[in-house]
Amino acid sequence: MNKEDAYYFNELKKAVAVSFLKHHSAPDSIKNWKGEDIVLFQEDLLNKMKAKVSEKWFYTYFKNDADKLPRIDMLNMLAQYVEFKNWHAFKQSIGITIEKKRFKKRYLFIAFPILVFALMYFGIDKENEFHFCFVDDVKNQSIADIVLDIKVLQTQESPLYFKTDSLGCFNYKTKTDFVKFVVQSPYHKTDTILRYIDSNSNKTVKLSTDDYALMLHYYSNGKVKDWKKHKVHLEGLIANDAQIYQLFDSSIGVEVFTKEEFIRLLTIPTQNLKHVQVLDKTVRNGQIVKLKFIVK
Repeated sequence: MNKEDAYYFNELKKAVAVSFLKHHSAPDSIKNWKGEDIVLFQEDLLNKMKAKVSEKWFYTYFKNDADKLPRIDMLNMLAQYVEFKNWHAFKQSIGITIEKKRFKKRYLFIAFPILVFALMYFGIDKENEFHFCFVDDVKNQSIADIVLDIKVLQTQESPLYFKTDSLGCFNYKTKTDFVKFVVQSPYHKTDTILRYIDSNSNKTVKLSTDDYALMLHYYSNGKVKDWKKHKVHLEGLIANDAQIYQLFDSSIGVEVFTKEEFIRLLTIPTQNLKHVQVLDKTVRNGQIVKLKFIVK
């Protein structure tokens, strides 16, 4: 048996084993089948193909390496057992698979130098540069009068922290093709931004205003003439059991305020009132339940 015939016949034996094992239990390799396995195969062949092979034939062609191919009628029958029209059709299908493998090898042989050249030309370590500018979604104006905090989220690494520049913008370079970051503002809602380099043409990021922070800012700057109405608004804005903390620049100390004490601070027109800055807050059911501020 020449090498080509031997190859096709070995592939046929593998296909026969796969077909048989769909409904029976036996070793994966047909060479390892024993008495009961062979009997079950003979019965399965008889039920499906109305044909039978002897145990001697099985040992000659399946268990051992035969010197020649079986008769063509046996090859056709086995090909039909594995759902092909005949032996010729089975060989054709195997030949197409071989040709595909050869094509892939030729393709890789040609494509590999091109890939290497592309990596050398464009640079494996090339960095992508992202540029963002932040805009207030109500005023549609650049947020340049306050500094925004940027926390860049990295995969399996600690975050990186940045701040916006005097124009309200932020630049970042990375070897990845995307950037994910959290932007925080005293008077805007915290937002998480995900942007890929191929969609980085839109460099403007709009931030939604935080109504609660803006109202506190408005009140703390003493721009309300009717102080009685001002106090009523604040009482509705802040929950009765709100946790309110004053932080200090020069120490790690914290002073705790009640709701009434904080409202008194905001409703008594003093020079210090203009220096109250809200650092953080938590809103639940339409009211502030936790607040941190500093007096500068």
